[in-house]
Amino acid sequence: MTEKILIIDDDVDTLRLVGLMLQRQGYQIVAASNGAQGLAKAFEERPDLILLDVMMPDMDGFEVTRRLRKNPATATVPILMFTAKTQLDDKVTGFEVGADDYLTKPTHPTELQAHVKALLARSVPKEASEVVAESHEHHGYVIGVLSARGGLGVSSLASNLAAAIYTRTQSDVILAELTPGQGTLGGDLGVPGQKGLTEILQGSVVEVTREKVQSCLVTHNSGIKLLLASENPRDVTLTSQVKNYEALIVRLSTLARFVILDLGTGLPAFVQKTLPLCTERIVVVEGVPSSIQHSKLLIDEIADMKIERTSINVVLNNRLRSEAQMPWAKVQEQLNHSIAITLTPAPELFLQAIRMQAPVVISQPTNITSQQFLKLADAILEREKAR
Repeated sequence: MTEKILIIDDDVDTLRLVGLMLQRQGYQIVAASNGAQGLAKAFEERPDLILLDVMMPDMDGFEVTRRLRKNPATATVPILMFTAKTQLDDKVTGFEVGADDYLTKPTHPTELQAHVKALLARSVPKEASEVVAESHEHHGYVIGVLSARGGLGVSSLASNLAAAIYTRTQSDVILAELTPGQGTLGGDLGVPGQKGLTEILQGSVVEVTREKVQSCLVTHNSGIKLLLASENPRDVTLTSQVKNYEALIVRLSTLARFVILDLGTGLPAFVQKTLPLCTERIVVVEGVPSSIQHSKLLIDEIADMKIERTSINVVLNNRLRSEAQMPWAKVQEQLNHSIAITLTPAPELFLQAIRMQAPVVISQPTNITSQQFLKLADAILEREKAR
């Protein structure tokens, strides 16, 4: 197979001359005239070698190298830096950020060819099985969980549904918390301080590769894989990265049989783009008039997005024991939508689960509430089979 070389240089003459010379040697050439374009080409084209100029106006070669090394998709691609500078400090910096080799311009063609051949000889080629896997990616069953307003137990339902599906199938299940700056699952499940979602949203959309997303997952001791939101309130601005969200959901769907998305509350722009990518949606409602009214509006808005109402399932989560809460039949009537399952109030059980840093389904598997989550999981598994 012909090796592919990406040349990143703002000097058009260098791009043309070096590219032509390497083409004559039988290499496939991809060119980029600045750092941002170079990153995009690197993530899209998956080159076997990158020739990178240090002195570029928008983003220098050092920063490009840092970003390439940070992304699993390009972390091991050989990088040959070249520049007009001869200072030792530049070479040292180049090696420190992850360059494999360094040449000073102008470079003699024979010397460049020798360095290119040496770097390609040392690099490990992509296995044929990896190529096949990329071209035949399986897309899993994606479930989006949300509510019309906060405090209704979206995160608890999402985590326990993930645990219930994993308990039933023992297959790969990903639980993804998608509201940056409002993360709670990390603390509840004993893995605080996670920044996986933040890292994915901060970069450009072309950096949201399958390998990048996979590297941001952490495995809980229950067996569930987690993508967690940060607790830093400033990160909430990242919800504007709608394109990154779309790419993220597609990547997640290739990494597990089931993906459970904690979408938080309401219909911000990223949720509006995410919901059509889900296989089904779960709206969490509480048995009080205001929650029912808000949830009815939410379901209507989701349906207006050309999403089938049959793919919207309602879970009645009676979090507290109260005479003010309506029975499920009355909630269903006022909501004008069927209720998939009702969760029994069990606040002490959920507090105990947080202390044990595990979902209720894992910490108290025989409890009636755990059995209700398992029943919901069984219904989803039936729908998955019928897909």
